[in-house]
Amino acid sequence: MTISSTIELRDLILMTDIGTYGPDDLVPDHHLLDLTLDISPTQVLIPQDGMAHVFDYDPLIAELKTFAETGHRETQEWLMTQIGQLCARYADINGVEMYLRKYPVDPRGGTLGLRLVLGQNDLTSLRVMT
Repeated sequence: MTISSTIELRDLILMTDIGTYGPDDLVPDHHLLDLTLDISPTQVLIPQDGMAHVFDYDPLIAELKTFAETGHRETQEWLMTQIGQLCARYADINGVEMYLRKYPVDPRGGTLGLRLVLGQNDLTSLRVMT
């Protein structure tokens, strides 16, 4: 069995402005993001305690929140693309799985979302493009 490691962020509320709605349309209160980052096991099985040995995810989360609140987007897909580009800036991230959904989609609740999986080659391509 091969060792693998991930960092998992669940249910991060993003206060973002996505979509165009008519006067009678239900406007989502917020979007939720689940993010799974593939990182090297050497950043989890560490030789000693200390931030120098691990992936510091706090700056990424801060950037995600700030970035999501900036400007209007027509689609969730565009925000996901931009989140992928943001993750690609971190060389320690080897892969990303994200699930972005809006809430609510009906007066009684419900979510509607998209899932995207980017491997190491995908991130490398994004690094070249950005």
